[in-house]
Amino acid sequence: MSKVGRRLRFVLSDPTASLRTHGLQVTAQRLAVLRAVDSCPHITANGVAEAVRHEIGTISRQSVYDTLAVLVDNGMIRRIQPAGSATRYEGRVGDNHHHLVCRSCDRVVDVDCAVGEAPCLTPDDEHGFALDEAEVVYWGLCGDCRHVAS
Repeated sequence: MSKVGRRLRFVLSDPTASLRTHGLQVTAQRLAVLRAVDSCPHITANGVAEAVRHEIGTISRQSVYDTLAVLVDNGMIRRIQPAGSATRYEGRVGDNHHHLVCRSCDRVVDVDCAVGEAPCLTPDDEHGFALDEAEVVYWGLCGDCRHVAS
């Protein structure tokens, strides 16, 4: 198993240990947010808030946003922001993958990079930057929406 695969399983299988490894205090809110992101890849902040409220009861929208920001800043989850679509969160971090987004229903699906290591694309002129990531979003209609449209 790759290093990335081990890291993903570690975060998702033992969120308490992962929070501690990242130097973060273990709280019910952080654990619930991690479980929400794990249970529904590409979940919106509103979706996280609903899942967390269902699990632990009352939590403010601001607490959800703050918790998501801390987890993103510490590399435990990833924030994706497809143009014209709600910001989404996922637990798949540390690898080189991209996303497919349905123009009709906003479904988001992971797709592995066909080119290789990150960054999988490099510009002609890097302008002195040390590149570490290239973000690619593919747009189209998912199979369900294609059938409805035809």
